[in-house]
Amino acid sequence: MTADGNNQLISVQPNALKFVFELEKPSFCDLKVVNNTEHHVAFKVKTTSPKKYFVRPNTGVVQPWDSSVIRVTLQAQREYPPDMQCKDKFLLQSTVVPSNTDVDDLPADTFNKESTREIQECKLKVFYVTPSSRGNSEDEGFKNYPEQGADSNSTVQHLKEERDAAVRQTLQLQQELDFLKRRRQRRNGSGFPLIFAVVVGLIGILAGFLLNVSLSSSPLPPPPASVDSSTFEHFPSPAPPSVDSSTPLPPPASSSVDSSTGEI
Repeated sequence: MTADGNNQLISVQPNALKFVFELEKPSFCDLKVVNNTEHHVAFKVKTTSPKKYFVRPNTGVVQPWDSSVIRVTLQAQREYPPDMQCKDKFLLQSTVVPSNTDVDDLPADTFNKESTREIQECKLKVFYVTPSSRGNSEDEGFKNYPEQGADSNSTVQHLKEERDAAVRQTLQLQQELDFLKRRRQRRNGSGFPLIFAVVVGLIGILAGFLLNVSLSSSPLPPPPASVDSSTFEHFPSPAPPSVDSSTPLPPPASSSVDSSTGEI
């Protein structure tokens, strides 16, 4: 189902996106999405040129009779488009979801047209304007409000709406931050904590260092006692064998010579 700025579930203000186009400078435009029902409504923003635009939040859930602000940022461009004409378009899809549904609880096929869920769509065109043609429009996010006028009451009203939009956007950013924290905690809880492994490693290194220090500081065993040379003086040297002078020595053997034969 396609609607022009409004549909049965939500209404969108403004019904077109206008960006002040300047080279090498980003520009933004705010969209106000209002839930006109007593149900929780989820929305999703799509564009034909996703590389040129930054949408936050691009997916969300609006509570009954509440509103949400979507900021669309045009990235800095290096050249002007032909005749300052823009063919980019945005598509805002919305559908009813169960009560108390969070953004991270949305199924992947929530905005799939092939599902049985009823999805409503709102198409938004994009226009580029130059800084000189902006005129006296002070609020870039809500240029096309039907109730906008030239009187002071309208100016005050727009300032209040801008303030409320900033507050709501701050709350939405806080919700996104909380969602990212919860996702990170779930990821850290599913595996072995890295910080725990680092602590265990440091404890092991410290224990090894202390053990090495304790071993190096232990006293060495005393060296063996040296032998005193004076000790050997108490042991007498063995005496040579004594010879008895009274015992006659045997005569030396002499060879007898026969004088007759001259033979020995």
